[in-house]
Amino acid sequence: MSMDSTSPPKRRFRLPKRRPKPRGPSAAKRRKAGAGVWLRRLLGVLLLAVLGWFVWLYLQIDAVAGHDGARPADAIAVFGAAEYGGRPSPVLHARLDHAVELYREQMAPLVITLGGGSDLDKGMTEGGVGRDYLLANGVPYDRIVAETHSVDTEQQVRRLAEIARERRLRRIVVVSDGTHLFRVRKLCQDAGLTVYTSPRGTLGHIDDYDLALRYFHEMLSYTLLRLHLNFGWLHGRVDA
Repeated sequence: MSMDSTSPPKRRFRLPKRRPKPRGPSAAKRRKAGAGVWLRRLLGVLLLAVLGWFVWLYLQIDAVAGHDGARPADAIAVFGAAEYGGRPSPVLHARLDHAVELYREQMAPLVITLGGGSDLDKGMTEGGVGRDYLLANGVPYDRIVAETHSVDTEQQVRRLAEIARERRLRRIVVVSDGTHLFRVRKLCQDAGLTVYTSPRGTLGHIDDYDLALRYFHEMLSYTLLRLHLNFGWLHGRVDA
């Protein structure tokens, strides 16, 4: 008698599938992210530096604008402003009036008027108009020097330095708008001049917007000056 034996079915054992490990960011992505962090930090530092520069500059301009440092000197220099048909603009008028006051107080025996003109001025210049105004207000002709070729603040300082060397003037009282005088003083110092700043009187009420524009103009002008970026339309006058 034969026994019918059947062998049990063979079971196939399968290895469990390995789940793919989550892949982290590639090295290139990590480098890119790191560069972005450093770039943001660098921009932050630069912004803080720029902000600090302009805060410091505003304080310097404001300190000079609010201080009258006039003292006995060899000359008084009036920085030019607009003239209209041979008549000084209100701003130039105020600067010249202040120079006349200083002359009468015997701060200096000589007054220098600075500023040229354009082709539209029909031969009139700021320095010439200033000289005529001083004559009309009692300053003798031989006590006035009119510079009539400069067209912006930097040129006026260069011409003033030439006049100072020619006449051996060692100390000069410079007259202009208060916000303008910080830049004027720095330019004069760079030219080897010893100057004392004396701001003109205010003209009526100056609103906050106009005053802010004056400060912004001077801060930007001085910054570009120190960066040796010359924009004639900006380094000129803001007074009209």
